[in-house]
Amino acid sequence: MTPDLDPRIKILLVDDLPENLLALTALLRRDELELLEARSGAEALELLLVHPVALALVDVQMPGMDGFELAELMRGSERTRGVPIVFVTAGAHDERRVFKGYESGAVDFLYKPVDPHILKSKVDVFVQLAQQRQRLAIELRDRTETLRLNEIFTAMLGHDLRGPLSAIVMGSVLQERKAPDEATRRSAARTLASAKLMGHMIADMLDLARARLAGGIPIRHEEVDLGALVQHVVEDQRSLAPDAHIEYSYSGAVDGEWDATRITQLATNLIANALQHGDAEQAIVCTVDGSEGADVILTVTNAGRIPAQVLPHVFDPFRSRDSYHKRGDGLGLGLYIVEQIARAHGGSVAVRSGFDEFTTFRVTLPRKPRTERRSQPSGSITRGSLG
Repeated sequence: MTPDLDPRIKILLVDDLPENLLALTALLRRDELELLEARSGAEALELLLVHPVALALVDVQMPGMDGFELAELMRGSERTRGVPIVFVTAGAHDERRVFKGYESGAVDFLYKPVDPHILKSKVDVFVQLAQQRQRLAIELRDRTETLRLNEIFTAMLGHDLRGPLSAIVMGSVLQERKAPDEATRRSAARTLASAKLMGHMIADMLDLARARLAGGIPIRHEEVDLGALVQHVVEDQRSLAPDAHIEYSYSGAVDGEWDATRITQLATNLIANALQHGDAEQAIVCTVDGSEGADVILTVTNAGRIPAQVLPHVFDPFRSRDSYHKRGDGLGLGLYIVEQIARAHGGSVAVRSGFDEFTTFRVTLPRKPRTERRSQPSGSITRGSLG
């Protein structure tokens, strides 16, 4: 049991006559219930400010503030408006009074003398609902804590793996340079390529942990020529995939204040995604457009469509292996990281696919840092049509 959740369900009893409170307490007393007694509406409001109450049994006819007035005040408060109210009255069954009671926020009426079986049955319903809410709250808290611990473990694991991976990379580079025969050089080259892929995976794991635990990927703004930066990314991708055809162009003023390392990562992930999932027989088209004044637009287009059932989830982390995935490279975090980097810069990312035989990712980056980040939660950036 979570320590700050009281295992006892609290019920408020409101009646100006001590003998009525005594009778209700005697009927309802049990180990799992805590019965709070109030002899006036004002006393009841004081108790409600302190205690979370699962049910209020309220006498209608009280001097000063009657039960209807108390109910209206309870409904006017954010803290107490959700408390179920059952009116207890000694008056005759009057439809107008019943209507007024329900209008004030009552969920039921009981008439004196109260039948003990009916009273216990009605109270049991609300007690069970309150217990169920407590169980759900405990389960939610436990799961949230488990996810938090998993993300901390992921961050620690990713950090600690970088040391031994660096040793593998350095050893592979030396072996590739000094190997006495071609077979050994090829083996070293494969090891080096695998180590670099693992390095990208570890970086993605760390970015995921940063985004989840620290409220977003950290950004360091500096003056950046986006045209030249993306040009370098394109050249790197061409060297990694010499058989692929990547077209690149930029226009307008393409300078701004961004995190060069993160924007390089964003462009690399988008082009790598196009290489992985696009039609290898057709060109990938990458453009940077600086003609819109306050924003610079980066687009990456490849031949091929994203299936309609996959499109709403392309930015989700660890998205399921489906028909969109031609190979199992990576962790399924590439586009998620793209989204996080765009949001961290105050920008946005959108995808268009299915309107023709092509898929286009469009990233909008403000030239200057924005003082207010977008308030939308992770995963809500425009998806689907760009048109």
